[in-house]
Amino acid sequence: MDNIQPYPDSIFKTISGTLKEWALDDFEIGRPLGKGKFGNVYLARERQSKFILALKVLFKSQLETAGVEHQLRREVEIQSHLRHPNILRLYGYFHDHSRVYLILEYAPRGELYKELQKCTKFDDRRSAKYITELSDALLYCHSKNVIHRDIKPENLLLGANGELKIADFGWSVHAPSSRRTTLCGTLDYLPPEMIEGRMHDEKVDLWSIGVLCYEFLVGKPPFEAVTHDETYRRIAKVDYKCPQFVSEGAADLISRLLKHNPNHRLPLKKVLEHPWIAENASKMSERRGVPSEGTTVSSQ
Repeated sequence: MDNIQPYPDSIFKTISGTLKEWALDDFEIGRPLGKGKFGNVYLARERQSKFILALKVLFKSQLETAGVEHQLRREVEIQSHLRHPNILRLYGYFHDHSRVYLILEYAPRGELYKELQKCTKFDDRRSAKYITELSDALLYCHSKNVIHRDIKPENLLLGANGELKIADFGWSVHAPSSRRTTLCGTLDYLPPEMIEGRMHDEKVDLWSIGVLCYEFLVGKPPFEAVTHDETYRRIAKVDYKCPQFVSEGAADLISRLLKHNPNHRLPLKKVLEHPWIAENASKMSERRGVPSEGTTVSSQ
């Protein structure tokens, strides 16, 4: 079940080009890959093509009880239209009387969160690689007026070559107006404007990149505290300190992203051009034996 074939788009479409109607019988179900709040994810194989994928199985009763059916519809609508090497593909979906099934790209190296737990923290090269891939994917999302709003290690997977994949769009919004007031996401990653109940836009994702960069290098989020109230207070005051072992370049990038005023945060294009990113991208290229030709990953 673990062999991976290149993905042909035609598998999931009819001859006319419309999306194919699917049923559970079209798939062979393999081992569980993970457990979620409303169901489980399984390794699966499409019977006819033998294409390997991940099948997310959600229980309608649990979705209805939690009142998140609209959130799931929004997630499917957004993720199914995104095409980027660092965003997990959502190929399609179907449902029966009790369950909803999402047909997803399979990320063989699993959850980034588990990798971080195993390693405790990442070095500069690895952290800069992930921040580069994440920033490029979010730059693409923002160009499509999509705000993610819940960037954290648990929502990131690793592909066959160790590349980062944004995997969960449950809190994302397609926001042409770009201004929202909803409080959502995970506490350790919430920016000041969200916990203070102010309007927010795509710059919430810039704050999350700063939090994530700190967590990659230190092993825990910068505003982590014993109580929720203390975490709120620390976020509101941008009360954090980089340990001495964090390099000067990384600390500078983090400080330029963790700004109380969203308009003062470093834009994504500038993140990709930051000296710490450029230096470590160069080191990564040297390790592979190829010349460095910039830091961004081209969008598909």
